[in-house]
Amino acid sequence: MGSRYGQAVRVLEGHTRRVNALAVLADGRRVLCGANDNSLQLWDLATGETLRTLYGHTNPVWAVAVSADGSRALSGLSDNTVRLWDVASGDNLRTLVGHADRVSTVAVLANGSRALSGSWDNTLRLWDLATGETLKTLSGHAGPLRAVVVLADGDHALSGAYDGELRLWDLVTGETLSTFAAHTQPVMATAVSRDGGRAISAAADNTLRLWDLVTGETLSTFAAHTQPVMATAVSRDGGRAISAAADNTLRLWGLPAGDCLAVYTADAPINCAAFARDDLIVAGSADGRIHIVEIRES
Repeated sequence: MGSRYGQAVRVLEGHTRRVNALAVLADGRRVLCGANDNSLQLWDLATGETLRTLYGHTNPVWAVAVSADGSRALSGLSDNTVRLWDVASGDNLRTLVGHADRVSTVAVLANGSRALSGSWDNTLRLWDLATGETLKTLSGHAGPLRAVVVLADGDHALSGAYDGELRLWDLVTGETLSTFAAHTQPVMATAVSRDGGRAISAAADNTLRLWDLVTGETLSTFAAHTQPVMATAVSRDGGRAISAAADNTLRLWGLPAGDCLAVYTADAPINCAAFARDDLIVAGSADGRIHIVEIRES
């Protein structure tokens, strides 16, 4: 087998300021991106066209998530709110109010009826999307939240924060089940394998770590980035992960060994990234561009 490399098959331009967050819809053909230009835009990955702009934001968009069926989206804002959107119509269905500081991470639970948000007020909130009510407030982190992901069972979540910790939560009780002293610098992103057994954390100490969520053991440490790692994601088959960093690079890693399989370099820091499919990655950068990167064999 030859060596792999990342090749941009398309670079999308439409945002006028840095892209902070993105979420690929379940069909793998569309991506929703949020940026510092206060916009939330839905893109077609095959044509590069903007399918819809969701209007109404008056503040930068820091977090984006979509429901499993792709019908609903969430955005987290610097005005301390979370907005619920109808993706097809572009309507703002509800605004969730409760956090005391910027909302920096959001996630929709599998059934689409509840959501999680994390804030710079150091808390997570579990929301009822039908009523807009806060069901639980999860406290424990000693710093601003930066990442949250819901496990496949819908009853557990993993969060990462500026205190350098990962926390595994029971969403039924609101209690912390495990705490991982993950990094010496802020945790910027986290992702979980589909079976919920392993997690990967990305941090401002320029590294990623692979964790066994049952034992709490560090399985691997990935150290190739030269600047803070801003995003990470795990492939559907669980065999690979990606990382995006302030050093302008996007890296593909083999799991669990942590060998670097491919590198893509942009012209600006890369703030967010996700798999569209196992050989196609979408990334957003600080120059407002969206990069569609294919992994190829040389």
